[in-house]
Amino acid sequence: MERHETERLTSVQLAAMRRSLSNGRGALTRRSLLRASGMGALALGGISTLGACGIPPAGRTEGSAASDDHSAKEKEVHFSNWTEYMDVSEDEKSRPTLQAFTERTGIKVKYTEDINDNVEFFGKIKPQLAAGQNTGRDLICVTDWLAARIIRLGWAQKLDHANLPHAFANVSAQFRTPDWDPGRAYSFPWTGIPAVIAYNKKATGGRKVDSVTQLLDDPKLKGRVSFLSEMRDTVGMTLLDQGKDPGKFGDADFDGAIGRLQKAVDKKQIRRFTGNDYTADLSKGDIAACVAWAGDIIQLQADNPDIEYAIPAAGYITSSDNLLVPAQARHKTNAEKLIDYYYEPPVAAELAAYINYVCPVDGVREELAEIDESMASNTLILPDKEMAAKSRSFRSLSTKEETAYEEKFAKLIGA
Repeated sequence: MERHETERLTSVQLAAMRRSLSNGRGALTRRSLLRASGMGALALGGISTLGACGIPPAGRTEGSAASDDHSAKEKEVHFSNWTEYMDVSEDEKSRPTLQAFTERTGIKVKYTEDINDNVEFFGKIKPQLAAGQNTGRDLICVTDWLAARIIRLGWAQKLDHANLPHAFANVSAQFRTPDWDPGRAYSFPWTGIPAVIAYNKKATGGRKVDSVTQLLDDPKLKGRVSFLSEMRDTVGMTLLDQGKDPGKFGDADFDGAIGRLQKAVDKKQIRRFTGNDYTADLSKGDIAACVAWAGDIIQLQADNPDIEYAIPAAGYITSSDNLLVPAQARHKTNAEKLIDYYYEPPVAAELAAYINYVCPVDGVREELAEIDESMASNTLILPDKEMAAKSRSFRSLSTKEETAYEEKFAKLIGA
């Protein structure tokens, strides 16, 4: 695998980031809604910086990512994560699962919520990674496309599965073999983020909406349908509806999906392409049905009993956030112990009960039911076998592909 390259963000990619920042998942808060998993959100200053400065050739081999491991003598681990992505005690003074890890192992966790979006965070750590220096972090949590890039550049340490018995055994099948990290040699998932179909049963007259074909063709839904402004979700769901595999498609398949969507735009079937702002319209019934993020639906259903969701027979798209050990991290073994700890079912259940995202750990249902039966039975948090079997991931893209595809998608949605 090629592990060094020069990558620059094109104007099309930057436009996609701005779109995510203004109304996509990148604009959302972690606790109540989902955030960007495509290109990620980015402050304008960060956009300018990254756009002007490409990633220099790494020029290093896979082995150079490793460093001297000080775990045995330094009982600590530095963990960077997103905000609202870790359980907190009722008095908000402690993080119970992290505290229990320290009590068990003696390893102190320096936990920092310093990831606000993927690209901005990558801009923080890229100079050290490119220079072969320690970033000051032993464990990071980034979305699949960025995890793929870091691994491809040789800036992640290969994990020792001997230190990860629970993780290796319990990672759910749908997350086990991403194309960018087969066999989870460098990463393990923290959470999954599904895109599904949602509808307001009052607005549909009690009719169920459970396919992209319905969204695109049903005359009773004309002008009351929305799709997402995140390319991977909207095109991925359309590819599935056309019988294509989002993990293996080519240019002709992508163009076919864009053409299918364009027809629906031309006949005014699709009202608009949205970020999280579809939630208010869906709740009011102005949008009758749409492609939606699962986390939104959990929140909306709490306030509106008319909101329903469906998993298309053709399948649905799931992205993921992932744990990696950066190159030159000082405490690799301690980081691996922390990863493995969160793959113990009781711990995974405690985390899932707090953050309400798809749990990538098998065997947590009974544990979660003891905490909250409704969560244990919610397939948006714990997909059953039938739902998990329908999950698909959008394949990794080359820089050339990403530029071309984002340009076509931007034209489609009028961005």
